[in-house]
Amino acid sequence: QVQLAEAGGGLVQAGGSLRLSCAASGRMFSIYAMGWFRQAPGKEREFVATISWSGDSTYYADSVKGRFTISRDRAKNTVYLQMNSLKPEDTAVYYCAARTYRASSGYYSAKSAYNYWGQGTQVTVSS
Repeated sequence: QVQLAEAGGGLVQAGGSLRLSCAASGRMFSIYAMGWFRQAPGKEREFVATISWSGDSTYYADSVKGRFTISRDRAKNTVYLQMNSLKPEDTAVYYCAARTYRASSGYYSAKSAYNYWGQGTQVTVSS
């Protein structure tokens, strides 16, 4: 029902910036939250950031807090991830995720909290 199209990944030097975008499309659906996860080679997919759709609530992993900013454009059904002061350890495939059902408070950082996923975009940060 929902398709997620990601863009903005690429190669950047440490200290640089990238802006990822994820546009949601499909038939009749309601988005309650969208978020970003990332997965480095040999690692588990981990939570990065999420944003509620009806309000302005945002949550970040401690590893990116102060450097990454998640935002949304509800008219475009698009979520963005502005990544500043990038570090080599930020290198990963970044996945966009969306939830189309109402969930309890605090249910945002687990992979199971989202029922739609993009195919990922590669972010590589070099020293």
